[in-house]
Amino acid sequence: MEIINTVPAMTAWSNQRIKAGASIALIPTMGCLHEGHQALINEAARRADEVVVSIFVNPLQFGPNEDFSRYPRPFDNDCAILSALKTSVLFAPEAQLFYPEGFTTSVAVQGLTDGLCGATRPGHFTGVTTVVAKLFNSVKPTVALFGKKDLQQLAAIKAMVRDLNFDIDIIGHPIVRDADGLALSSRNRYLTITERSSALCLTKAMTSARQWVTQGMTDCCIILDRLRDQITTDPAVTIDYLTIVQESNLAPQTKTDHQSILAMAIKIGSTRLIDNDHLIPEE
Repeated sequence: MEIINTVPAMTAWSNQRIKAGASIALIPTMGCLHEGHQALINEAARRADEVVVSIFVNPLQFGPNEDFSRYPRPFDNDCAILSALKTSVLFAPEAQLFYPEGFTTSVAVQGLTDGLCGATRPGHFTGVTTVVAKLFNSVKPTVALFGKKDLQQLAAIKAMVRDLNFDIDIIGHPIVRDADGLALSSRNRYLTITERSSALCLTKAMTSARQWVTQGMTDCCIILDRLRDQITTDPAVTIDYLTIVQESNLAPQTKTDHQSILAMAIKIGSTRLIDNDHLIPEE
């Protein structure tokens, strides 16, 4: 595995591989890699000749009161994980080089990013789409893979690729979960044992909602009211949002159907967790 730290070197490597006829898959990450990232890398290796993983804790997508300074950065451990997998290049640019003095451009997707996480994290998705656009231009992938846990992020990136004519296939990979159902996240390591137990309210909410839909309940307001009552029985949990949206456009729904996704964000202590899934399992 080669480690590249600058945009010119990354672009030169990609140009050489493209000239040789190779396809390139990109997996953008902020590091602190877990089994969910490993699943993305394995899928990328099936889809392209070369796999590039980027590690960049992007300052543009963190708000002033968020966890940028304490976000885990176990770089040596991440390198060991990537070396053991089918990773061609680790692209790890320095922030001051990636966003040099005088950098003033941003990429914003309107509409899709207004609700859900965007409602309480202003500027977050502009930071995400800006950094992903820069990564796309630096790495020149033919395909890029993202986890479906970040539902709104995936939708925004797909919209950006469509609207700006990036010739890149965007693949959403199913959420990878622990045995007890909790979605894997780099932020899970913030949780104490007690807090992790509280976080399972996300899994329990999904199980309950699916059961009610299977029993014939279609009214989203009733489902959400019941879930809100269920989740708030634990005083350690604060709900950021709890909603049922249409998969295609993330618009809130009033009645459930095969496109219905339950999307949730909670806060436990200082840790914010998100999760989502179809109310009617995909076939």
